[in-house]
Amino acid sequence: MATARDVRLETVEYRADQVFGQIGRFLAQHHLSPDPLHYAFAHRVISHPDGVLAKSVAALTEGGIRLTARDIEKLGGQVAAKPVSGGPPTADPVEGLVAQTQMQVEGFTDMMHAIREETQGFGRDLAASANAMRTTDNNGDIVRLTEVMLDRVQSAEARLAAATHEAEELRLKLEEARSNARSDPLTNLPNRRAFEENFGQHVAEGKSVCLAVCDVDRFKRVNDRFGHSVGDRVLKAIAETLLKNCADHMVARYGGEEFTVLFVGVSLDEAYATLERARATVAQKRYRLRESDEPLGAVTFSAGVTQARPYEGLGAVFGRADKLLYAAKDGGRNQIHRN
Repeated sequence: MATARDVRLETVEYRADQVFGQIGRFLAQHHLSPDPLHYAFAHRVISHPDGVLAKSVAALTEGGIRLTARDIEKLGGQVAAKPVSGGPPTADPVEGLVAQTQMQVEGFTDMMHAIREETQGFGRDLAASANAMRTTDNNGDIVRLTEVMLDRVQSAEARLAAATHEAEELRLKLEEARSNARSDPLTNLPNRRAFEENFGQHVAEGKSVCLAVCDVDRFKRVNDRFGHSVGDRVLKAIAETLLKNCADHMVARYGGEEFTVLFVGVSLDEAYATLERARATVAQKRYRLRESDEPLGAVTFSAGVTQARPYEGLGAVFGRADKLLYAAKDGGRNQIHRN
C-alpha cells in the first residue's frame, strides 16, 4: 500500500518529468542545442509561465517564429558559442544588462498597474461602506476609521501613480540609450555596431547580401586645410547622398571617413550600379565654404563591393571589400572595384 510520502514523491517526479519534457520541446522548437546555457534559459521560461520572461518569449514567437540567439541575449539569457568564420560570437554584457533592466522595469510597471487597480477597488468598497454606515447612524468611530483608511488608500494610489510614471520614464530612457548606442551622432546614420548586427541577422537568415566599404578620398587634406568643422560638414553631405541613392539599403558610418552599405536581396551587379550612382553624384558636387564662399572643390570617395557567400562571417566579407577599396585607391581613386 502506497504511503503519503510515496504519493508525494511520485507527484514531484511527475512534475519534474513534465518540466523536463516541456524544456526538451522548447529546445527542439527553437532549434537550440541541449547546452546548459540553453537549458537554463528554457527552464526560466517554463518554470514561470506567467512571468515577464515567458510573456516576452510568447510575444516574440507569436505565429510560430523561432527564437534567435540574438533574441535570447536580448532577454538576458546566454547562448552556446558556435565557431563561425571570423571568430566565435561573444555576448555584449552592456546589451545584456540593458535588456535585463528593461525587463525588470516592464515587470515593475505591470505590477504597479495591478496594485493600483486593486487599491482603487478597495477604495470604492470602503467609500460605499462609509456612506452606508452614515445613513444608519451607527458607530461613528467606525465611520471615522473607515474615512482614515480611505484617505490612506487614496494616498497610496497617488504614490503608485508616481512610481508608475517614473518607471515609464526610465523605460523610455533605456530605449533611447539603446538607440543612441547604435547611432552615429554626427550623421545620424547607424554606427558600426548596428551595421554588424544587421549583417549577422541577414546572413543567419540565409539572405543574399552584398557589402560595400566606402572611404572619402584625401579626407585628411580637407581637415588640415579647412578644419574639422568643415570636414564634418563634408561627411554629413556624403552621408546624405549615400542615404538618398541607397534608400532601400542600410548605410552606416563605420568610423572616421569610412562608410559601409549593406545590400540585401540584390545581385552584385545591382549593388555596384546603385553605389556607382551615389559615387557619381558625390563627384559632381562642388562645395563652397559657408563662411567665405571659398570653393572647396570636388570631394570624391572610393569603394569596394563584394557579395557574401552563404553564411560567411563578417570578417571575411569585410576584408575582401576592404582590399577592393584599396585597389580602387591605388587605381586612381574616385572609383569602385567589385568582386
